[in-house]
Amino acid sequence: MNDPGKRVVVLCGGESAERDVSHASGRSVARALLERGHEVTLIDPAAAVPVVAGPLRPGDDVKECAVGTTPPPRADRPRLRRRMHAALTGGPVLELLRDAELVFLALHGGWGEDGHVQALLEMAGLPFTGAGSAACAAAWHKHRARAALAAAGLPVTEGVLWRPGTDEVPPDAQRLLAHGPVVTKPVADGSSVSVHRVASLPHLAQVAADVPADEELLVEPFLPGREFTVAVVGSRPLPVVEIELTTPLFDYAAKYQPGGASEICPARIPADFAHRLQEMALRAHRALGFGAHAYSRTDFRCDAHGEPHCIEVNALPGLTPTSLLPLAATGAAWTYPDLIHHLMNLTQP
Repeated sequence: MNDPGKRVVVLCGGESAERDVSHASGRSVARALLERGHEVTLIDPAAAVPVVAGPLRPGDDVKECAVGTTPPPRADRPRLRRRMHAALTGGPVLELLRDAELVFLALHGGWGEDGHVQALLEMAGLPFTGAGSAACAAAWHKHRARAALAAAGLPVTEGVLWRPGTDEVPPDAQRLLAHGPVVTKPVADGSSVSVHRVASLPHLAQVAADVPADEELLVEPFLPGREFTVAVVGSRPLPVVEIELTTPLFDYAAKYQPGGASEICPARIPADFAHRLQEMALRAHRALGFGAHAYSRTDFRCDAHGEPHCIEVNALPGLTPTSLLPLAATGAAWTYPDLIHHLMNLTQP
């Protein structure tokens, strides 16, 4: 049964490296909401003209948005961030948010996923989907999140923080590299942006040369085993998804270029192993403070012995038609509009 129609503002786009992915998510969410009888206003708060379309009413059409194989230029981010902050703290966008019965967050990465936007909405007293600001902030910084997961008894790999613009390669990072390939990634970013598999100090220096001076890298051992992800909606873990790669890493290009990866749901694994991964994802969800009124997606990678390790927890995972959370929902016999309906019922505050 459909709920009575609500006035919903969908926030998408934003200032992060995942801006294009977020646009695609927002348009997919808008179509599902319209199918369920809601009135929708679709807004990119970082756009020069923030209101993309709306209000849209059931029967209106929303075009799909393609995702490129490379993220938007980093140089655009300061300008987009200034626009976004202005839109969410005053003017017509804020008035539209105040007039809505619900703000649906289809933002990914950056301010959309690090707790910044959530904090602004909390201060304004506006109901929104997904986790609150504290949980988002806890999950966004991969090194601090990993410490919280380890404290909760979850298996994680060793990680070394490095600020290449100001520091030499830390001895612990050199030690990890001496024992085999490592993975480097920004300590705070999403969609596997700027993730590299590194097998030598010269290669590490080459990767570090492209890192801005104010940014930290996380260096961790490369795990050669299978890769899985498990979404949790409220208190319910969804079926396990396996990511079969044609490349060493599930990086941005592998996620968004045809043939970069195959995603299987439910994963072809023994039932007890699937249950173990689901239980670990639920523990990770709770350890970072997501609770019963939020959703998340926890990524796992297995070591050479087949043992899974928690890699990271995503606070606002992708919602494009081909994203991993919608795929897991199909494994639970939910349609895409069913999934959006469930997420609508998980609101903050």
